Amino acid sequence: MTSPRAYDAGLILTSRTERRGYVIAALSGELDLASAPALREQLLDLLRPAASRLIIDLSAVRSADGSGLAVLVGGGRRARLLGGFLRLAAPSMAVAGVLSATGINQHLDIFPTVKAAIAGRRVLTGLTGFATGVAKITTGVDGRPADNLLGRIRLAATTP
Repeated sequence: MTSPRAYDAGLILTSRTERRGYVIAALSGELDLASAPALREQLLDLLRPAASRLIIDLSAVRSADGSGLAVLVGGGRRARLLGGFLRLAAPSMAVAGVLSATGINQHLDIFPTVKAAIAGRRVLTGLTGFATGVAKITTGVDGRPADNLLGRIRLAATTP
């Protein structure tokens, strides 16, 4: 069953429970300061002892900031306290860059697809192994990392 939960702050969460007891929550919109409080409440509603295995589908999230990501880390902590987990799946390149730049990839498991998250096949470690190629932070002309927080991200498969 799918139950949409819309936020006035520009983030929509749609959740469903899979046969094996996984709760799949698909987010779309902006994962930021404005949407963080509503997302926190929705995650608290979704996470309970009988449903503590949560997969967050990030494929439709256009952008994310530290406050939105902090809610995901807090949700991961709560899931572990309940004996489960919170896994992130299918982040866009922009969101994957924020996950890596902020170090969230060290606290939550990130998977290239929802199917991989359900199977528990951890393919993403930070940005490595993203999609079919390996994503990396590109460097400036002097060989140092780009000077903005995220740098510019592209698939290594397209890099000579």
